[in-house]
Amino acid sequence: MRKLIDKLAFAHSLEIGEYLEIIKNATAADAAYLAEKACAEKEKHYGKEVFIRGLIEVSNICKNDCYYCGIRKSNQNCERYRLSEDDILECCREGYELGFRTFVMQGGEDAYFTDERLVSIITKIKQNYPDCAVTLSLGERSAESYKQLKAAGADRYLLRHETATKEHYTKLHPENLSWEKRMECLRNLRAFGYQVGCGFMVGSPYQTGEMLARELKFIEEFKPDMCGIGPFIPHKDTCFRDSAAGSVDMTCLLLSMIRLIHPTVLLPATTALGTLSENGRERGIMSGANVVMPNLSPASVRKKYMLYDNKLSDGAESAQSLEALKKRIASIGCTVSINRGDVKKST
Repeated sequence: MRKLIDKLAFAHSLEIGEYLEIIKNATAADAAYLAEKACAEKEKHYGKEVFIRGLIEVSNICKNDCYYCGIRKSNQNCERYRLSEDDILECCREGYELGFRTFVMQGGEDAYFTDERLVSIITKIKQNYPDCAVTLSLGERSAESYKQLKAAGADRYLLRHETATKEHYTKLHPENLSWEKRMECLRNLRAFGYQVGCGFMVGSPYQTGEMLARELKFIEEFKPDMCGIGPFIPHKDTCFRDSAAGSVDMTCLLLSMIRLIHPTVLLPATTALGTLSENGRERGIMSGANVVMPNLSPASVRKKYMLYDNKLSDGAESAQSLEALKKRIASIGCTVSINRGDVKKST
């Protein structure tokens, strides 16, 4: 197993069967060795810096009915909300004063957020805070929409592909959503010059080891600028309410492997990790992650953006607790960076 890990660290590539070998058979000692290699690779490019992003959850209204998601349109128990332009700009004002230099606008696929409205918001953010990056995570949109939002000043776009296996995608989504469309959106985002992020759930229903190996091969081939992975966590108002949650250990193992596959990738330690494990964020960073996204949304709506049960939004997940977050990150030998934290290009 050590030889296989060393091969990955050297070549940044393995065959799908070799990825599967690590996924299925890595021991705790192997995982620790992987994490050591991953952190060494991360430090070559980013040192011990952990980049912070201010997360603004703009709306929990969504036209889609993804089977795993707590804000799916058919969930009658979800208390819906939508932030106004003024709300969003106020989040940015507060975030800038706190030290954030990247704002992430995330939300369901809410028809209210037309290109015109988003262009207005993005333009004002960039005018007010020209030293800041704007990241969007607003789902599937047309190529023309992506083009307009990029022209307005958006720097990055996060669009989780959820699974690199088409058959698996159909088991997690209704018929009106297609794996091909998701992949087309990712290609369009890259073509328009965004820093592009994709990602997948670890331990989602019907997922196999072979599928996880395929995820790693997809990351290897697509080479995203950002990759967000986290353990699947069920939501009580979905058809997967009784499904088991994904594994923190497996998520950390995969974070290490992704870092070795694509050394310059921006890799978040996600809220889902912190939800399942009190020190999940720290474990993610010690496995190779280098991004955290504290919540800048108004406190009144944070509990309403409940993608899965018990999603964290307070404490160290809150942007207002940045000092506490800095101390926790310092406790594992890293430092919070207040710069934009753009992706380093591979040499």
